[in-house]
Amino acid sequence: MMLFWHSERTGRIVFFKKLSSKIYAKIYGYFTNTNYDYTVANFGIYKHKVIASVLEVNDYIKYFPLFVKFVGFHTTVIQVEHNSREDGKSSYSITALISLAFNTIISFSNKPLKLFVKFGMLISLISFISGVFTIYKYFRGEIEVLGYSSLIVSIWFLSGVIITIIGVTGIYVGKILIKLKIGQFILSTKL
Repeated sequence: MMLFWHSERTGRIVFFKKLSSKIYAKIYGYFTNTNYDYTVANFGIYKHKVIASVLEVNDYIKYFPLFVKFVGFHTTVIQVEHNSREDGKSSYSITALISLAFNTIISFSNKPLKLFVKFGMLISLISFISGVFTIYKYFRGEIEVLGYSSLIVSIWFLSGVIITIIGVTGIYVGKILIKLKIGQFILSTKL
């Protein structure tokens, strides 16, 4: 299959699109541990077998560039000159693009869940250290309002534990979902 790399475009709106594409590519690459090239366009020349394989991927979030990579065929990139749109405007609003980016990252990566687990553990650790410090201050007689510090520390500690448990549960559910997606794709390609 051939994908097309677009050459440089200029203009104020183009600058914003290029910048947002670059930022999205960095964020997407970070969360999915892939190298996503934002300069490669979504249009290309595909064999019927590639399109049939892409159509076999039955997923709620439809993201064509990812599906093309997912089916695993050999690709080559050809440089083309990108002309400006002659008629009409893009049907994607900024909110639709942000929604697509968010859904794609959440659907194809469990790294955000891992970050939440780390965040929950960090909250629990900070509240534990704060609790030790509160006990130290209690024995030195420096606590004026009894019960306030222990209440706040226990709320923060339990909140961190809850966030960690939800994150771990989400990772398990995500792994099951990934296995179902891959298993469904392998089964449909063998049939």
